[in-house]
Amino acid sequence: MKNTIINQRITTNLWFDRNAEEAVNFYTAIFKNSTIKGMTHYTKEGFEVHRMPEGTVMNIVFELDGQEFLALNGGPIFKFNEAISLVVNCSDQEEIDYYWDKLGSGGDPNAQICGWLKDQFGLSWQIVPTLLSDLITNKDQEKTSRVMAAMMQMKKIDVSLLEKAFAK
Repeated sequence: MKNTIINQRITTNLWFDRNAEEAVNFYTAIFKNSTIKGMTHYTKEGFEVHRMPEGTVMNIVFELDGQEFLALNGGPIFKFNEAISLVVNCSDQEEIDYYWDKLGSGGDPNAQICGWLKDQFGLSWQIVPTLLSDLITNKDQEKTSRVMAAMMQMKKIDVSLLEKAFAK
């Protein structure tokens, strides 16, 4: 039987305590071209293992700007950490500001550095300009070093400051 909800070969699974539905609603409201594709609920079977009340949301398949994810209400066993982050490539400062403000709302302000932020659910995001790759892979090591030094001083990335550092 073919699964018609998940269409990717590899899908990122995000483990939440019991707030997967709240998180998915938050994320799909921020990203254009996003949707909830399907949802399953816990049944009474397996309660001795999962400890979730019957009817509680178990999994949500959702899409953010064409990328599929799976959210799981798995309980408090595992927490997000910075070893995994989601990168949002932005075309300009306006996009950076938008995603930074939306995803960072209610998040951890102490976890904001070099374009990284932690949202209200503990998930880490990198909000970066697409231009950054060109600036830090340039053959002129002095330019790339200045860009890196400038970026290391930032919380939210400022494209104009990166461009100024590159042009010096």
